[in-house]
Amino acid sequence: MPLVAAAVCPHPPLLVPELAGAAAPELDELRDASDAAVAGLLAARPDELLLVGDGPTTTRFDPADSGSLRAYGLDRAVRLWKVNCAGAERLPLSLTIGAWLLGRTGTELPRLARSVATDASPDECAELGATLVASSERRVALLVLGDGSACRGTKAPGYDDPRAEPYDEGVARALADADTAALLDLDPMLGAELRVAGRGPWQVLAGAVRAAGGDWRGELLHYSVPYGVAYFVASWGRA
Repeated sequence: MPLVAAAVCPHPPLLVPELAGAAAPELDELRDASDAAVAGLLAARPDELLLVGDGPTTTRFDPADSGSLRAYGLDRAVRLWKVNCAGAERLPLSLTIGAWLLGRTGTELPRLARSVATDASPDECAELGATLVASSERRVALLVLGDGSACRGTKAPGYDDPRAEPYDEGVARALADADTAALLDLDPMLGAELRVAGRGPWQVLAGAVRAAGGDWRGELLHYSVPYGVAYFVASWGRA
């Protein structure tokens, strides 16, 4: 089947050292784990890379499209892939950070990107994942961008919510075990209340892996909760 590997990374703007400033060392482990997960994708020798992240709508992006970090204090455009054709500055934050992570590797592999609407249902996400797998005959590696809850403590962006920790622990187990059923069972309403940015993309991943078939193994490379937001890094590959 065309899906050969997948990686899950978070997409906080502070992952970019120039944005984090003096706080950059605080996210070194997260940054290193994300780099390792992306390196794992490349080690699977795909023909192309596909990025999936959350956004206002479910949208397909062109290879020359870009995103910007300007709103976060760094006047920098991040292009998805091609530089020799026209594109637009329209990538959401999730895909902008994903493109930045791939750019760090120096890979010249073709890449495409899809956003999934924040309010997409689990069935819609799974169907999108299956469609992505079916639409390509090339070896594809999937980079999935998504943050966990933003309600881990009184200083969290969404303040403290006792439901956040068990939610995040469940996501961590599902990513570690390549448990597609657990990811597809994530409740969209609860995720919205906990300000989870990864629910839809994780369910796209689950749908893609189910459609690809075969046995898959997972490895949780990183799980931390800096600044009250849960961040996960995981690698999935064929068993």
